[in-house]
Amino acid sequence: MPLPDYYAILEVPSTATLTQIKQAYRRLARLHHPDLHRQIEDTFIKRLNEAYNVLSDSERRAAYNAQHLEELRHQVVMEALRRRQEEAQREQKMTWTDGLVGFVRELKKEMQNTD
Repeated sequence: MPLPDYYAILEVPSTATLTQIKQAYRRLARLHHPDLHRQIEDTFIKRLNEAYNVLSDSERRAAYNAQHLEELRHQVVMEALRRRQEEAQREQKMTWTDGLVGFVRELKKEMQNTD
């Protein structure tokens, strides 16, 4: 399961200070609080709380950043592998007949060179 992007949830850059994170959290909590807006599901406020709890704690934030970078690295590697596989599939592949014809051609060349 992919790691949630807590910075996007709080609408702050990854370089945000603790003060910026706190301000964004308070603004979004007021804006999306289920007691003030009945139609809003409380799942967003739960994700908002989770994001704030992780990003406001320096140790948890460092662990999250390391995990997030590892996930991004993994995505880049998987995308490169997928592209490589697509390119390999687009390349013209040798058929059985092509291989046999090539083998016979090379065999004839060798037989003529030994004469």
